[in-house]
Amino acid sequence: MAPPVSATKSPSPSQPSGKSEVSDLKLQLRQLAGSRAPGADDAKRDLFKRVISCMTVGIDVSPAFSEMVMCSATSDVVLKKMCYLYVGNYARGNPDLALLTINFLQRDCHDQDPTIRGLALRSLCSLRVQNLVEYLVAPLVAGLKDHSSYVRTVAAIGVLKLYHISATTCHDSDFPAALKALMLSDPDAQVVANCLYSLLEIWTQEAGNSEEAAREIETLYGKPVIYYLLNRIRDFSEWAQCLLLDLVSKYIPADNNEIFDMMNLLEDRLQHANGAVVLATIKVFLHVTMSMTDVHQQVYERIKAPLLTLVGAGSPEQSYAVLCHLHILVMRAPMLFSSDYKHFYCQFSDPSYVKKLKLEMLTAIANESNTYEIVTELCEYAGNVDVPIARESIRAVGKIALQQYDVNAIVDRLLQFLEMEKDYVTAETLVLVKDLLRKYPQWSHDCIAVVGNISSNSIQEPKAKAALIWMLGEYSQDMMDAPYVLESLVENWEEEHSPEVRLHLLTAVMKCFFKRAPETQKALGAALSAGLADSHQDVHDRALFYYRLLQYDVAVAERVVNPPKQAVSVFADTQSSEIKDRIFDEFNSLSIVYQKPSYMFTDKEHRGPFEFAEDLSNLAIGGDSGDDAIRSAQRYQENDKDLLLSTSDKEENGGPTRNGSNSSTYSAPSDINSSLSALAPSSTAQTATFAIDDLLGLGVPDAPVLTLPPSLILNSKPVLDPGTFQKKWGQLTVSSSQESTLSIQGVASLTAPQSLIRHMQNNSIQCIASGGHPPNYKFFFFAQKEGSSSFFLVECIVNTASAKAQIKIKSDDASASDAFASLFQSALSNFGSL
Repeated sequence: MAPPVSATKSPSPSQPSGKSEVSDLKLQLRQLAGSRAPGADDAKRDLFKRVISCMTVGIDVSPAFSEMVMCSATSDVVLKKMCYLYVGNYARGNPDLALLTINFLQRDCHDQDPTIRGLALRSLCSLRVQNLVEYLVAPLVAGLKDHSSYVRTVAAIGVLKLYHISATTCHDSDFPAALKALMLSDPDAQVVANCLYSLLEIWTQEAGNSEEAAREIETLYGKPVIYYLLNRIRDFSEWAQCLLLDLVSKYIPADNNEIFDMMNLLEDRLQHANGAVVLATIKVFLHVTMSMTDVHQQVYERIKAPLLTLVGAGSPEQSYAVLCHLHILVMRAPMLFSSDYKHFYCQFSDPSYVKKLKLEMLTAIANESNTYEIVTELCEYAGNVDVPIARESIRAVGKIALQQYDVNAIVDRLLQFLEMEKDYVTAETLVLVKDLLRKYPQWSHDCIAVVGNISSNSIQEPKAKAALIWMLGEYSQDMMDAPYVLESLVENWEEEHSPEVRLHLLTAVMKCFFKRAPETQKALGAALSAGLADSHQDVHDRALFYYRLLQYDVAVAERVVNPPKQAVSVFADTQSSEIKDRIFDEFNSLSIVYQKPSYMFTDKEHRGPFEFAEDLSNLAIGGDSGDDAIRSAQRYQENDKDLLLSTSDKEENGGPTRNGSNSSTYSAPSDINSSLSALAPSSTAQTATFAIDDLLGLGVPDAPVLTLPPSLILNSKPVLDPGTFQKKWGQLTVSSSQESTLSIQGVASLTAPQSLIRHMQNNSIQCIASGGHPPNYKFFFFAQKEGSSSFFLVECIVNTASAKAQIKIKSDDASASDAFASLFQSALSNFGSL
């Protein structure tokens, strides 16, 4: 039978009682300080456990700091560890108390037990107190020369901690050189790995301001160091191998023979049990063979098996991480994975995020040989109890159809989805049928026959209802009830809360009117009347435009709203090829998991040379100039939707342009003006444009008088890399700060940053960075004076809501700043007018 619990027993360590507990601990610690009685260490252990427990749950036990230090005089390693943990937690917030720990930590750094020496050195370097830096140098020097590999391992990381506290002290003591010598000579692999890690971080941070550090980094990427480390790779721990392989991935081999030697040496790393090592090795193989097309393809074949093995092993989270890497490889080379499509079938036990990624991969690898099997599998998922996955599977079927693989069978499958009588299935299918009809108009008869049986009242989702309305307007001549269905929808205008649906309804009624005027005239009048009274600005503007367009000329209105249709050949991708290449360059990192480059999700201070420290959260910098700079500046905007409208959407929103092609997005009434002026006689085009602008209430001022550009001549192809731009921007002072007003046409044209970027490039002003979200955009431009090495650097912040641009100019040649400012202002004022 257990003895009764004493009433005076101290509280459990897991249930500290607060201030009274701290006072009690402090008193008991003082009683045990310096005691060498038998069992004293056991009593200290119990007390130390209670102190750490209080500290863990958030109770402030710093009042017991002195007593803890006094009790640290022991040879018990467990007590030492707990004491060091306590000291490291409170030293930074209590610099004065931290001074009390120096003596016993320095004493422990010379202890006979290497474990205690290492623990003491680690704690000493972890104090992170600026005024104690002088006490770190001697222990670190001794630690780097210690005969114990554990102490040397701790000392190598301790140098990095010293660097973060005081970089000057670290360099004055010549620790980087000592680390480099130790890395190339130490027999212990973990010491070598820690030295490498510390040197990489120190020299990387120094490289921007020190040429010597930049040269030292180059030596790390040199052949002697790389080969020395590769020959010892089997001795390293798993995470040290990942560090080494990341270093090797940046090495540029001298010739093909060197590439094959490296790959043969690392071949067995592909069979490693740790997935991180396998992915790091794959990154090396992919990067070193980038210039060898045939070998690069063989690498894809070689790495398939290890990756597919990792997908099936381990936790769902690990499988997802590996699948993300497989996904980007599949997107780059779908043909090489087309025969392995069954590996990407969804399992019942897969979580939703894994299933969604597998559906994307099945869509990517579908081709003529496997489309039937993949679509059959996807159709099974359409009835999944997981509604989001069912929706994704239907979208996947539609994407495959848009890739021109076995369209006949897929269209039949999609039309069968409409018979399932599930709201979400019907909604997703209607959206896909709309896209299919835009690409394959020849299927309109079969699709309309099924869609015509669907009641608009049963569709609740805005996108699905908008798709149905689009089909009612586009194929109203084939759907007998189209005018009457549209009329009923117009009658229920107030009940429809989605602006997207109301916009489509206006356009559909207009299209139906030009095909079946007698039946639609009443609905058109009601729709225009409701649209003009609508509180949503876009709906009001479109209704007003249609009304005045009909007043102007019915024939012109028909040509604008209902022109001859052309099938869509290509639908826009959501990511540019540049973004995909950037993500691929960051293989084996979080960029692959997030499916976006690192600059989009890292803090400013942790970004690489692609970012400015002072710019916007999503600002990106390209490293090239000229045409490449334009491509580099066209960054992917996370919130952008429908980056490229399909043909029919363009026809709905803008009508034909001067060259007969379809216009871009419907962004402002001024876009429509350009369409009307193109249709009007050339002699009256400008007059008609301003008349319409005035009718729309835009308050257009008189046509601006174009001033002649200043005499300053710019280099048409200047070259400036991002690092130099950033350095110059930090060194130069602002020579000119101005505010400029954009024209209405310029604001309307600024639907995407690249439009302004191209315009400025035509004026010999290059963009090195762009970013922001509507209505605020931010640009960094640069230009060079012809026949001179002088550069002009510009920060331009545009607000499309106020049509204002804030301009800051910095220049190597202050005397030419005013001339360049005038030239820049002239170029900006002409944006959108040409």
